[in-house]
Amino acid sequence: MSSFQEAMKGRVPPKIWNAARSSWYSIYRASKWPAATFHPWRQTSIQNLKRYKDTHLGERCFIIGNGPSLKQTDLTYLLGEFTFGMNRIYLLFPELGFSTSYYLSINDLVIEQCAQDILALQVPRFLSWRSRDIIKDALVDGRELPVDPPLSFLHTTYTGPKFSQDASHRLWEGATVTYVAMQLAFHMGFKQVVLIGVDHSFSTKGKPNTTVISQGDDPDHFDGNYFGKGFRWQLPDLNTSELAYMRARENYQAANREILDATIGGKLTVFPKVEYSSLFN
Repeated sequence: MSSFQEAMKGRVPPKIWNAARSSWYSIYRASKWPAATFHPWRQTSIQNLKRYKDTHLGERCFIIGNGPSLKQTDLTYLLGEFTFGMNRIYLLFPELGFSTSYYLSINDLVIEQCAQDILALQVPRFLSWRSRDIIKDALVDGRELPVDPPLSFLHTTYTGPKFSQDASHRLWEGATVTYVAMQLAFHMGFKQVVLIGVDHSFSTKGKPNTTVISQGDDPDHFDGNYFGKGFRWQLPDLNTSELAYMRARENYQAANREILDATIGGKLTVFPKVEYSSLFN
């Protein structure tokens, strides 16, 4: 928020300020809708997403966060399971010996700094529609989207809280890529979603969503090089992400589905806890 906005917020009654802000964001989202619907790349993405709809109906998947707890988690159990990996999870692939089933990133800074890594992945990829120009510049010809495996753009937004059961429509980000993964998993029909590596705890402190530059090894992810020295990243907004997770929990429960949290030592309390190893007995 700019200094001018901060000053105005202090002078305007909260109810009026919140109503005005909500209206402005609604208008802003509406202005982005045409391109996010009719652009050829989004049209291709929408068709891809329609093909994914309910393809995993009734099945189980794992959403893999990137927290330090992954170092205590036996990931060999996941061979043969359906998995969602996010952001720089691919740093783990050589050690694992296999890739996640799907890859997802909505963070502009991650996509900007890792575009070539993402394009090299041999799994279906889902990226924020905002990143289209970054991907265009990184592509060899700048025109054709990869099709084998496919790359699809999701119309994600920072504002307008919601849980979308159809990922071809607008998705609220909820301040965390994990929430978008939950919506995508619902879209694909998964009945049970299991979280691992979602530690929901950061040793790096500061104002949420502030962009910082890492000064050394990363203590908040499974690899010190994840957001290593010189990497630009945004500080987490754990409060907003918890509100988003509650929406996800409610939508899954209403559809007779469930999200379980098998993160070893995780601090998140929104979802029922389950012992990771017990899921494979």
